[in-house]
Amino acid sequence: MNLAERLLKGEKRAVARLISMVENHDSEAVEILKKLYHKTGNAHVIGITGPPGAGKSTLTDKLVKALRKEGKTVGIIAVDPTSPFTGGSILGDRVRMSELSTDPGVFIRSMGTRGHLGGLSKATQGAVKILDIYGVDYIFIETVGVGQSEVDIAKNADTTLMVMVPGLGDDIQAIKAGIMEIGDVFAVNKADRDGAKRTATEIEMMLDFNQSDWRPPVQQVIAINNKGIEELLDHIKSHMNYLKETGKLQRRRSENSKLEIIDLTQQKLINMILDKSKKEEMVNQLAEEVASRKMDPYSAAESILKNIK
Repeated sequence: MNLAERLLKGEKRAVARLISMVENHDSEAVEILKKLYHKTGNAHVIGITGPPGAGKSTLTDKLVKALRKEGKTVGIIAVDPTSPFTGGSILGDRVRMSELSTDPGVFIRSMGTRGHLGGLSKATQGAVKILDIYGVDYIFIETVGVGQSEVDIAKNADTTLMVMVPGLGDDIQAIKAGIMEIGDVFAVNKADRDGAKRTATEIEMMLDFNQSDWRPPVQQVIAINNKGIEELLDHIKSHMNYLKETGKLQRRRSENSKLEIIDLTQQKLINMILDKSKKEEMVNQLAEEVASRKMDPYSAAESILKNIK
């Protein structure tokens, strides 16, 4: 049985193998995804983001356990910073969610960012497709949690859950111009701490400026004690229902597909330029001319594009 057939049969090892192949830019994996792409689009993809220390992993763990009680299957992609020493992800899935790792209805994969900005791994989109084909009901993508560069999650998820914690205070104002705008649902975790209500109120005040007909709900939770998890899950499901009922799910996915196509095209163009440059030293030569002011960078870029046509 080949890898594609094993994936369709629901074999976990095939999922793991394919994700590794996507991470390593294996052309066979791309061909499999091309062939099976029509089988994607069934899972509800949920992005979980927020500042470091907000408790994203604990929250993911509790939400997934709640879904498992309903009999739903779940895929989890946990994106970690890549270790500068080993090249692997710094945190492992077994450390994050040890109980879930033995659940047959859950597939967990840690992925290193490998230097990619935006809070995600470059292979995240491929991994989401593989899990969708595999047949899970829900896919969680947990981002690195590094601040305003987290906006990439909104290009990959149907629902983006923004996790905040009490005590950020004025920091909410500081970061609202970036990641705060991408939240479809907000969770104020560690709500037993002082300042939780104030944090929730500040988020609500910020949402007063929201122009969309979907007002993101703000749910206070204490993930470690499993408090507020059911309510938060209801909000996430309500957002998906809203997207479906208003036709915005298709529009959101269409917009995300457009961005993915542009990203892939850009990457192919860069690869073409670098391949040609290796053979002809074209870019190096142009760089010398630009640095010595014999040519401007705009003309150099136009020259490269003419050469790869």
